Amino acid sequence: MKSDGARINHQIPRNRPLAMGLHHFTWRATASGLADETVVADALAWLIGDHEAVEIERTTSYHGSAIHMIEAKTSRKGPALRCLARLGTDALQTLLEEAEQRLDESNTLHFRVQFNALMNGEVVLAQAGEESVKGHTKVQVFPGQEGLSEARSTIEAAIAMAGE
Repeated sequence: MKSDGARINHQIPRNRPLAMGLHHFTWRATASGLADETVVADALAWLIGDHEAVEIERTTSYHGSAIHMIEAKTSRKGPALRCLARLGTDALQTLLEEAEQRLDESNTLHFRVQFNALMNGEVVLAQAGEESVKGHTKVQVFPGQEGLSEARSTIEAAIAMAGE
């Protein structure tokens, strides 16, 4: 086969910023024994994007009353980024602005969303003292990279994904 001199471009076009990614994403909530823990589990399943990723532990508090510990976790890069994008552009913009305060020394980004808002289908970042669902995600950082800049580029990728 003869070549006419044309070259094939093997690069994949990207319509969003390329982010390093996330190692994992975890959501944790606590519900009293009187609450319907399946509603909380459904909300966390929506956030994580997978009903199979949710576990409910039924236990008792120190004082003996029933409580439910609900956890949703993913260790896959793509679903973790989609989970971050589900926070929405407003919450992500806040995380971007506060990334330095929310990122710990092990490159884990910490935040909370309002419990009651989430049960009503809304995602709103919680303020101190509000009943909340805890979320954290570990940002993928390789030697020679700076954790804060990788966290910011990952949040920017999630903002782009949330806007689609």
